[in-house]
Amino acid sequence: MLSKFQLPVDVQELLAKVSVIIPENREHLLNLIFAKSTTSSEVSYEVPGIGKVLEATVARCKNGVAVNYTDVYMRRRDPECMAIADEKETDKARYHEKYGKDFAPLRQKSLDWLAEQGELIVMPFIAGNRKIGYPALIIAPVNSAFFVAALADLQAFIPKYEIPDLFKPKAIIYVAPPFRHTHFEGKQVVVHNRLTDMHELFSYNLYPGPSAKKGVYSILLNIGEEEGWVTLHCSTVKVITPYEHEFIIMHEGASGGGKSEMIQDIHREPDGRILIGENIVTQERIYLQLSEVCELYPITDDMGLCHTKLQNDSKKLVVVDAEDGWFLRVDHLKHYGTEPNLEQLTIHPPEPLIFLNLDGQPNATCLIWEHTMDAPNKPCPNPRVIMPRRFVRHIINEPIEVDVRSFGVRTPPTTRETPNYGIIGMIHILPPALAWLWRLVAPRGHSNPSIITGEGLESEGVGSYWPFATGKMVPQANLLLEQIINTPKTRYKLIPNQYIGAYKVGFVPGWIAREYLSRRGSVYFKPEHLEPARCPLLGLTIKSIKVEGCFLPKGLLRVNEQLEVGNEAYDKGAQILADFFRRELKQFQTPELHPLAREIIDIFMADGTLDDYTNVNLA
Repeated sequence: MLSKFQLPVDVQELLAKVSVIIPENREHLLNLIFAKSTTSSEVSYEVPGIGKVLEATVARCKNGVAVNYTDVYMRRRDPECMAIADEKETDKARYHEKYGKDFAPLRQKSLDWLAEQGELIVMPFIAGNRKIGYPALIIAPVNSAFFVAALADLQAFIPKYEIPDLFKPKAIIYVAPPFRHTHFEGKQVVVHNRLTDMHELFSYNLYPGPSAKKGVYSILLNIGEEEGWVTLHCSTVKVITPYEHEFIIMHEGASGGGKSEMIQDIHREPDGRILIGENIVTQERIYLQLSEVCELYPITDDMGLCHTKLQNDSKKLVVVDAEDGWFLRVDHLKHYGTEPNLEQLTIHPPEPLIFLNLDGQPNATCLIWEHTMDAPNKPCPNPRVIMPRRFVRHIINEPIEVDVRSFGVRTPPTTRETPNYGIIGMIHILPPALAWLWRLVAPRGHSNPSIITGEGLESEGVGSYWPFATGKMVPQANLLLEQIINTPKTRYKLIPNQYIGAYKVGFVPGWIAREYLSRRGSVYFKPEHLEPARCPLLGLTIKSIKVEGCFLPKGLLRVNEQLEVGNEAYDKGAQILADFFRRELKQFQTPELHPLAREIIDIFMADGTLDDYTNVNLA
């Protein structure tokens, strides 16, 4: 079977030294996890100078496989995990700069270690969309089978007897966990080595987030940078209203920015009402009664492939999913009944699922609201379930044109006493030039559950996918601007989550925006229905929003009108945003920047008005 692969010489030599397992199907992969025990397994390695290190425990539950990491640090993605080993162009930390030595000796040690394992899993897959993706391979020790199975669900796994002849991978992922301890002080590390015709990724940890998930994202971004297209960090959903109008929303943003929530059902109170928000000062609660909601047809959850092969003459952005499965965070589920459809699907899945950071016990049902505890009374903020797309109801597999691109920002509570940047109203309308700026600064935002972060306003980086990109920041900025220029009929919105001023709102703004915009039947607003936001970076606000006969309070649209906020606190929050933009945009002012992009940044640096952004000629 290995004769079907076209592999580099050193990889051929590696595989010649071991027994190779090529998974026959998904069931075969899941059985490999429990090769030594039918109900549970331990993933451990002998580490020189340390001894046996237990990385994770795996339990076979009635509804799937529950993986738990013994090191609390391994339960979330470390945003500083990437290192670049090659000499190709990059703005990221090179391996020799970060660690003071060349990567080549460690690369050889990694291959030697794999050869010493005696038995390896070699699994081919398609990176990106199954129809227009790129051939890839993962090589891993057998006792990391859960990691390989996770990748098989996330990407388009090719079973053993369906491998095409002359399969030449454009990328290879090598899994070697012990080096996390011997070379990297226990840190999550993923090393990218971009060769002439091959992208090597060395995963020195077993959390799928930075390697099986975002590592493949890095591979796609690298290919896209070379070929002139982008894989966006987004969810996308077709919304069908009760009046049979169809509307496509793409929601972008940093991890935790509401992407997965945009394709989820609205959460309701026990009496059926929707809690829009609760005032943290007065404890006032605002409810919405919505008897009939729109139908949702999910398209993407996190990675949207916007390949040039997909674009047409519609002047709208065209997207297709870059994944075969979704890495769903379920920290918002605290008890039964919050999200019935997802709960039912995870309790009674068509096939066993893979759960991470959830309290799953052997031979019991793993419940997605029972999160693993990081410490007593402190649940892990990043519980996950990997959901194959084919299990999702109403899933859309074909490329689709996008009506609206929204951008999500996690915002903190903001009041007169504690002014902050939580001044974004429920929906803001952005001119394209301003929408591009938001994608350059990409705020990571308040209290991010998905990754390890510091305090204060930080940037996820250009496109909000920059943590996963291996190349140059300015070329990515240019690609995003060219994408906006080429798709003038797709419009732009800004949507907060967590807090609107003094109101705790969670992810409700995205759900309300989805219902409201789709029911309007048009992405265009008449000028008399809009007014400039007090902060120019926030574009336009809608004068009033009515959903099913209910008007939303104006303070949720224009935060300065909240009694608990006012103009002075709002302006202090606006200054925090402006300072953040100024700090982040300076790095893009290079000769390689698109001339039009330079013009837009110059507008901001000169304290430009909303009219200045609106008048930028993107034709």
